Amino acid sequence: MLERIRENSQGMTAKVILGFIILTFAIAGIGSYTNNVDTSVAEVNGEKISQQAFEQAYQSQRNRMAQQFGDMFDTLVANPAYLANLRNGVLDNLINEKLLDQAARDLAIRISDEELKKTIRNMEEFQVDGQFDNNRYLAIINQSGFFQSSDFRDYLRVEMARRQLGMAIVSGEFGLPFQAQQIEKLRNQTRDIKFAVVDTEQFKSQVEVSEDEISAYYQENENRFQTQEQVKVEYVLLDVFDIAKDIEVTEADAKAYYQENIASFSKEEQRRISHILIEFGDDKSAAEQEIRSIANRIAQGEDFAELAKELSADTFSGENGGDLEWLELGVMDEAFEEAALALANMNDVSEVVESEFGFHLIKLTDFKAAEVQTFEAIQEELMAQVSESEAQNKFYELQQELARLSFEFPDTLEDAAGAVNAEVQTSDWLTRNNQQPPFNEQSVIDAMFSDIVLSENLNSDIIEVNENLAMVVRLQEYQEAKTRPLSEVSDTIKSQLVADKAAVAAQDAVDAILASYKAGEDVSEKATELGATFTEKPAITRYSADVDSAIARLAFTLPHPTEGKVSADTASMRNGQVAVVEVTAVYEGLAAPALDNVVEQQTQTLSQASYVAYVESLRAKAKITRKTLSEPTNNVF
Repeated sequence: MLERIRENSQGMTAKVILGFIILTFAIAGIGSYTNNVDTSVAEVNGEKISQQAFEQAYQSQRNRMAQQFGDMFDTLVANPAYLANLRNGVLDNLINEKLLDQAARDLAIRISDEELKKTIRNMEEFQVDGQFDNNRYLAIINQSGFFQSSDFRDYLRVEMARRQLGMAIVSGEFGLPFQAQQIEKLRNQTRDIKFAVVDTEQFKSQVEVSEDEISAYYQENENRFQTQEQVKVEYVLLDVFDIAKDIEVTEADAKAYYQENIASFSKEEQRRISHILIEFGDDKSAAEQEIRSIANRIAQGEDFAELAKELSADTFSGENGGDLEWLELGVMDEAFEEAALALANMNDVSEVVESEFGFHLIKLTDFKAAEVQTFEAIQEELMAQVSESEAQNKFYELQQELARLSFEFPDTLEDAAGAVNAEVQTSDWLTRNNQQPPFNEQSVIDAMFSDIVLSENLNSDIIEVNENLAMVVRLQEYQEAKTRPLSEVSDTIKSQLVADKAAVAAQDAVDAILASYKAGEDVSEKATELGATFTEKPAITRYSADVDSAIARLAFTLPHPTEGKVSADTASMRNGQVAVVEVTAVYEGLAAPALDNVVEQQTQTLSQASYVAYVESLRAKAKITRKTLSEPTNNVF
């Protein structure tokens, strides 16, 4: 493919096009060409939200939802409308954040360096055994994409300003004891009720459903009668734990493993170091001159720790005399680590070291020699490791053999199964969703429904389900996705239509009873004709277990009964039955002596409402311009 591109690029057409491109850049200038392209997704009071910021926020939200919903997330994102709502929701959040940042600036909300430093030191993410650890701090912020500690501090300063503004908004809200008492009294309120339940089954015999109605329902609801494509597969499974059962390990094996991996059972030497950091800033040469001046002062006898406290740009370690505690390899810059490892004696100080963070002076403050664990002390652990190692080796060996034979004999799994001492198994019917392991793994699903398995009827490639499990599948039977014919679902549709019409008839009958009841007529006879009798239930609560939830819910939404006016209505129950419900009395509930939790809940509710209202007020005053969003893609140039 690359050869073809190269050949085509030599043609006259390609040269003419290239000439136009060169001319365009020559006239407009590369800088002005790119700077005039507005890639922002929104503008808030003149400040733009970049496409990059949106895509980062959008991808983070997708990742969080994928973890939360699991396999269901794939179904959700297959819906374009859902994705559009998700994108708009992410952009709304970014707009709200921009508005809050602008409001914080307008209100002169500032986070001091001291407050920022205290917050970082108290963050559990940066602590080891309850104490702030500078190595861990630098490692974590690097992994998060903050390659300069100042970048992380700037990010955290913005977040803390937003939080401070939010606290200012909600801190004025509070719940009052009398309001909490009212809430508790409502929660504990009880009511006397009467109700009669009409069974819809009695109306089904009176219902007629025509073939035209069945056909119309089928056409309007075809998607309800879709079946998923299904496969039944043969498969061969390799499990490292099954292999491990047949492996025997001797003491000699364990000793040989110990000798081969002696480094794994040794504690390397440890070095505790301190450093002084001067960041590059805007003038790298000035920074180098400053660090060399500090080196001269140390050489003349000034205290390293005192200079670190006074001058180091790494203020966290500087407070402790520059102490970075025990050096952890792979965390710091390579040049920094090389210099630290080169220090031979206690209290030695390195030459000036340049890293991505700036210029350093490094001091060795403590040293622990290497230690080696004896074979006898870890013999049992070694036996287990050797068994696991041999099982893994055998697993990979059999995996290669399974892959080779299933490829060489693509129309059967018998040869491959025999070679790896496994059985050819057969699955039940499988779809793409909601399967049991290992058929719920995406790699297995992709293989089962791949062209090579479905269309070519060949063995799949080897599937590495995880580090301990591998398999190969081949198709035994296939059923494509289809809409079930009307003849198959006609009875189901008829039953549904009969139930729907019976429910309507029951509702009409109950509505007639209710109308007579409210008119002051005796409805006992009408209820009896429908197989219903009125049942009285005194002092029910909102969550009474002996009353259907639909009846209880209606009972606590009906008005208090008054003289000459019936407080009643109808309720549809989950089992399809319909009830007429009357409230005959209401009893005020008691308030619990301790209402602190209720007051706290009320305060939280009010605080949330205030915060939302504040953000909405900012949006109402702001000038916001949004652009049409499309699904973010990673472009390759």
